Amino acid sequence: MQPAERAAGVRERDGIVDERAILHVDMDAFFAAVEVLDDPSLRGKPVIVGGTPEGRGVVAAASYEARVFGVHSAMSTARALLLCPQAVLLPGRHGRYGEVSRQIFAVFHEYTPLVEPLSVDEAFLDVTGCQRLFGPAERIGRLIKRRIREEIGLVASVGVAPNKFLAKLGSELDKPDGFFVFSRENCRAILGELPIGRLWGVGEVTERELERFGIRKIGDLWRIPEARLAEVFGDHARHLLHLSRGEDDRPVEPEQEAKSIGHEVTFPRDIADETELRGILDELAAKVARRLRRQGLLCRTVTLKARYADFTTPTRAETLPAATDATAAIRDTARQLLERRLGRRGRPLRLIGVSVSNLEQPGRAPATLFPDTTTAREKKIDTVLDQLHGKYGDKVRRGAMRRRREP
Repeated sequence: MQPAERAAGVRERDGIVDERAILHVDMDAFFAAVEVLDDPSLRGKPVIVGGTPEGRGVVAAASYEARVFGVHSAMSTARALLLCPQAVLLPGRHGRYGEVSRQIFAVFHEYTPLVEPLSVDEAFLDVTGCQRLFGPAERIGRLIKRRIREEIGLVASVGVAPNKFLAKLGSELDKPDGFFVFSRENCRAILGELPIGRLWGVGEVTERELERFGIRKIGDLWRIPEARLAEVFGDHARHLLHLSRGEDDRPVEPEQEAKSIGHEVTFPRDIADETELRGILDELAAKVARRLRRQGLLCRTVTLKARYADFTTPTRAETLPAATDATAAIRDTARQLLERRLGRRGRPLRLIGVSVSNLEQPGRAPATLFPDTTTAREKKIDTVLDQLHGKYGDKVRRGAMRRRREP
């Protein structure tokens, strides 16, 4: 336990930090569930989100009806369609998913300001200081779960525990539509019988190494001296032992600062035409710039990502002389990286992406005797286009960005 926690009155008993109340809320098959929500005719059918009918791309989400056939996220779409040829394949609507995500997180923030997003569809919530107002953590978890179902129409699984590790594990134990509470009283008995692969940081390689010690369940770790484990796993041994006892003192960290912002697209067919690639690149740069402005950030580095038919994936980056959020600056830099730095030599691409990094908050710009009229004009254009995009969505594009075919 950290000194700060001890000073705040948090106690540790039997290896579990007491007093803290952490929730992990995880939406069930989120992207697929949103598609079913918007089109009820899909209910009960195997739904796959991600990729194309030709089998390009990867699965972003699969309904539980599709998972019965062995389909899972991050699987190639081609493999998924072989396993479940009767699936309804949808390309994905990330703008819509973001809209629903904001509704869900708005519910979270009604109960606590301490919300740590892990992705658009899951988060940790520290409700320790909110229990006097809303009741015990278990009640808060059930309230949130019920409100998401009744007000938004989706299903969440919830884990309630004294720390983040146990809360996330709890939300996974009873999926879908799960609700699981870890307490000081039941923790040891439940953990002891779970497979060792349930511990964070135990992948296939580590799992095989642990099996050499006869460790197949989490409880098996308790009989191995730390010094013996350290001979094989080094400092990682202590981490494994702490988690095996349900110990995790990491705080919930609200809204971690973004380190980069990016968009990429995988094409249904490889594209070699430079004009078409430039048009797609322009749209990606515009999306990235718009997100920068929405978050009130500037960038200093622009990165181009490309992928060839053989899956080699080079990247090229350029650091700008001044931080910017201007669409034109990001677009022109991305074009230079594509046309002058990538070394494509006419080879067709299967994927292209633009990202920005070295993000910073805008400072007060010094007054100048001769203002840059071009920069001022571009800023006005960006402002107008942002307003129009907020009203009409992706139908609004700069004229030079129109492309011949949809990717």
